[in-house]
Amino acid sequence: MLEIRTTCRSCSSPELELVLNLGEMPLSDALVTPEEYAKGEDRYGLTVVFCRRCCLMQIKETVEAEVLFGADYPYYSSFSDYLLQHSRENALQLIERQKLSGASLVVELASNDGYLLKNFQEKGIPVLGIDPAPGPAAAAEKIGVPTLCEFFDSEMARRLRSEGKRADVIVANNVMAHIPDLNDFVEGMSILLKEDGICTVENPYVKDLIENCEFDTIYHEHQCYHSVTAVSQLFARHGLTLFDVEHLPIHGGSLRYYGGPNQEAGEAVKRYLAEEEAAGLTSFDYYRDFGQRVESIKTELIRLLRGLKAEGKRIAAYGAAAKGSTLTNYTGVDHELLDFVVDRNVHKQGLYMPGIGVPIRPVEALVEEMPDYVLILAWNFKDEILRQQAEYTGKGGQWIVPIPYPAVLETVETTSQP
Repeated sequence: MLEIRTTCRSCSSPELELVLNLGEMPLSDALVTPEEYAKGEDRYGLTVVFCRRCCLMQIKETVEAEVLFGADYPYYSSFSDYLLQHSRENALQLIERQKLSGASLVVELASNDGYLLKNFQEKGIPVLGIDPAPGPAAAAEKIGVPTLCEFFDSEMARRLRSEGKRADVIVANNVMAHIPDLNDFVEGMSILLKEDGICTVENPYVKDLIENCEFDTIYHEHQCYHSVTAVSQLFARHGLTLFDVEHLPIHGGSLRYYGGPNQEAGEAVKRYLAEEEAAGLTSFDYYRDFGQRVESIKTELIRLLRGLKAEGKRIAAYGAAAKGSTLTNYTGVDHELLDFVVDRNVHKQGLYMPGIGVPIRPVEALVEEMPDYVLILAWNFKDEILRQQAEYTGKGGQWIVPIPYPAVLETVETTSQP
């Protein structure tokens, strides 16, 4: 059920350097019933390392995929308005860029509840979703998005190709970071693509993670933290050229990578490679003080919340997200500091946050109970949350952000994007 890696997930080098040890952590999306919480939860080590050879930051521990993405997997993309807008823009851009038509095929890996593929269908473009989580896959089928409830790998790609399925576009948003066997995954994309097809991959950018101290995006599902340097080498190993890169504000800073079998690296890729080397991302020294900065966030967040509690203040949290599990468990923010957590996802409501014994309630509880402060665990959707919860703010509620450093928001800005 748990494998400890001693070599790089990408290039197999044993030259791994310790970046950060987060200790024993529950699985970030393993929301539990009150009864399950009382019995105790499984915990696993969470250790971040850097590969000196290919420059990939990654975790050493691999929890079995069926455990991470099983029948109770609670993440449904469609509960975020901003993500829906982001995904629609992504789809429309790809339709125009690749001149997609009714004769094309778009395949999405980790297609979740069909939130992205439905945008291609609206334009008459055939699609195929692939996702191993039964709940989201069933939700996609319900809205008419054909979905295979399986894990994608090279064997599956060969099977689809033998059935005559070749992709003009493969979309893999926020999934390559979850893959324990990177080489098999990218090999599968290479097999499934047409000769003139492209793949697009979105993942949080390791440079943003390190510089903004976004340690809470580290959890067992996120097994790798990519740079352009690392992705370029990974793609090349499987006959794909990384030919374009875009920076996106979503999830605290992400990159969208474009790869294909018959492409040449463009100016954006060359610029990113040069900038990463100049900034030091290709050297372990860049990552060396990350752990110390993470510890300072832990110390300050606990000081802030305990101080407010000592004043008799009530504190809730917003967002029963995976990053919230890492942040609360590592810092020690538990049921003694938080009264409850709210989340729009009805599949999470009524359960407990992993490891900390805090109940998850509907977002209406904020206005109904008016806690003095709300800690934004899903800080990557801060602006969307603030817009949605204007009534709570208008009645005097205050907000706390934990990243990049714990602070009470003095003014609420609702015009910028997450």
